[in-house]
Amino acid sequence: MQKGRITVRGIVQGVGFRPFVYAQAAGFGIAGTVKNLGSEVEIFARGARFNEFLAAVSRGPPLARIDSVECSDTDAEIPDGFTILASGTGSFSGMIPPDIAICDECIRDLSTKGGRYKNYWATSCVNCGPRYSIIGKIPYDRERTTMAEFPMCPACAAEYADPHSRRHHAQTIACASCGPELSLFDNLGHAVECADPVEEAARLLDDGFILAMRGIGGFHLACIEESADKLKHRLGRIEQPFAIMVRPDQLGRMAVVSPEDRQVLEGPVHPIAVLNKRDPTAHATISNLHTIGCMLPYTGLHHLLFSHLKHPLLIMTSANMPGYPMITAIDVAMAKLNRDADFFLTHNRKIVNRCDDSVMRDGYIIRLSRGIAPKRTAIDLGEHCILGVGPELNANATIYRNGFAVTSPHVGNVRNPATLEYLEETVRNLQRILGAKFDVIAHDLHPQFLSTRFAKEIASEHGLELIPVQHHRAHIAAATTGPCIGIAIDGVGYGDDGTVWGSEIFSGQVPDLKRVARLEPVAMPGGDLATKFPERMLYGILPDDRVRSLLASRGWSDVELGVLEKQLATGFNVTQTTSTGRVLDAAAALLGICRERTYDGEPAMKLESAAAAGTAETWDLTFTARDGCETLSSRALIETALLKMSAAPGNHQAIRDIAASFQYNLARGIAQMAIRAARRDAREIIAISGGVAYNHVIRTTIEREVIAQGLTCITNRDYPLGDGCVSYGQCVYAGMLRSRRI
Repeated sequence: MQKGRITVRGIVQGVGFRPFVYAQAAGFGIAGTVKNLGSEVEIFARGARFNEFLAAVSRGPPLARIDSVECSDTDAEIPDGFTILASGTGSFSGMIPPDIAICDECIRDLSTKGGRYKNYWATSCVNCGPRYSIIGKIPYDRERTTMAEFPMCPACAAEYADPHSRRHHAQTIACASCGPELSLFDNLGHAVECADPVEEAARLLDDGFILAMRGIGGFHLACIEESADKLKHRLGRIEQPFAIMVRPDQLGRMAVVSPEDRQVLEGPVHPIAVLNKRDPTAHATISNLHTIGCMLPYTGLHHLLFSHLKHPLLIMTSANMPGYPMITAIDVAMAKLNRDADFFLTHNRKIVNRCDDSVMRDGYIIRLSRGIAPKRTAIDLGEHCILGVGPELNANATIYRNGFAVTSPHVGNVRNPATLEYLEETVRNLQRILGAKFDVIAHDLHPQFLSTRFAKEIASEHGLELIPVQHHRAHIAAATTGPCIGIAIDGVGYGDDGTVWGSEIFSGQVPDLKRVARLEPVAMPGGDLATKFPERMLYGILPDDRVRSLLASRGWSDVELGVLEKQLATGFNVTQTTSTGRVLDAAAALLGICRERTYDGEPAMKLESAAAAGTAETWDLTFTARDGCETLSSRALIETALLKMSAAPGNHQAIRDIAASFQYNLARGIAQMAIRAARRDAREIIAISGGVAYNHVIRTTIEREVIAQGLTCITNRDYPLGDGCVSYGQCVYAGMLRSRRI
């Protein structure tokens, strides 16, 4: 007979690890105990099949992420039987897993006749349901979650204690007798009298009303497709696409769904997946692009709602304004949404940590949130604890401690005071859960960012080291720590020289990344105003009579054009930029595809949508050497596009072809500069990051060009290509910089 002490470290909280160990012990005839200790599980075990038990425990349940398993001799007396002990305190190297979509078994429970969970909206088990959104601190036990407010009824308590039940020690176990309840209100706050709030909500949706629905991580606004235009006008988001939740059997009729997309959509994350429409012109009130964001029902509430709903899909958009935090409380929702929503479907389970829906495209993460974050990555950045506070837009936070970096869910635009408060709250929550004590604060190089100010306040208050990290170097640091040529293509980021960067090619290894190539610096007349009105960007790139005449034909007055011309002549309120995003904006403006940006990324997204129906041709590219960097001329690209457009006035297909050609040749030029840098500096790897890399044609064109030259091309599938990777990259950069100093 063998016995020993087994310590399992990793993500072992909230994944059913103790019930799993209990079941394995029963199967192998093992006596002993299992206990939670922070981010590790301690097992004392004895039995003739000890080694088989150890091997099974080392694999863990499906949701666990095991870092290490240690087994040692023990002199402890191990009694007969096997017992799950009360949790204790210990290390915090692990992490609570994200909120998990309802599992297939719980979905079946919703419709099982005579079952305890039939039609119960918050049905979950050890394999699914809320985690991060409801936890206050670890170890993960019911009393440290918002489920503590709902004492288990005898039937739930019996299942909780039953080793043969999949709800054995499921901290979210609840039923209609003891669990959280649903309520339905009108927009004046009056309760709607009905036998079943879900059935009544479905009827209201089918009748065309707009509902605010409280989900796992916050409120969504929901309506049927026929009400989409009404919702857009209420929100003032006339052009912005909506995400939809759709019945699984209807998805393939609307969108092109690859096997990889299907796997993502049906996996434990259940994110929004950006898919190509089957008919690019269909569902135009939802999305006027060639793509549409789709997700499948991921909670019991969603499945019950669709069981009553006559329509095949629902608009399901976050109730908060873009860039602002998710709304989580019913009183706040009613105060802010009573003009947007006709009714409110809510529950009485408190949301501790808000969490938006994750978004993916082609297997790449666009928004790191529900189901994916908090995201935990094993990486050795030294002994010091590092906080990365992220950029300004699409921000989140990352904490590095004891060999692991943990990145928070998406926070938003920290230009907004409310979102800055949310960033601060998120940092506090993660710090508490991880037991982190910061030594170093990493932040964006931009001195005016509110996230930079937040970093400086923390550092000043606690006497901590500050490390500024240039935005695009953080992008490359998030993609790889090895020697590489790094391509960072995005909107804007503060550069070493105080100008606005956005198409940077680096050579080296973090933290030594030398800028070796870029797009041509061009003028942004009016600064941020040029991002809102991309025709300003067009004139900044090509300030000649042809563009002036074009703008005049579109309604620009002589006075407005004179002001624009004078700005460029004097340099007043004119920023220089190498931004890829701004060049794409200018192309969209030139082609008349988007003249005013009403949501983030709109001009480039509409350019891509037009290009999807076009055929690209190869254009001549112009390269120069400037300030020690190879430079691709964006003026030459705009000039070619203008000549092509002038040669085919009023030809809509020509516009689509020019859009396709512009993207393709811009990507070719960037790839060629990177390849030449790789040859010159003997690099074998080219890494791509930045929000522009979500553009399918641009990313895949760069990849093909690189691979054709026998080089390796890598893109980050573990973190967003956009700014959602920056806080992690800041930690990586700061950690490697400090390691070099030692």
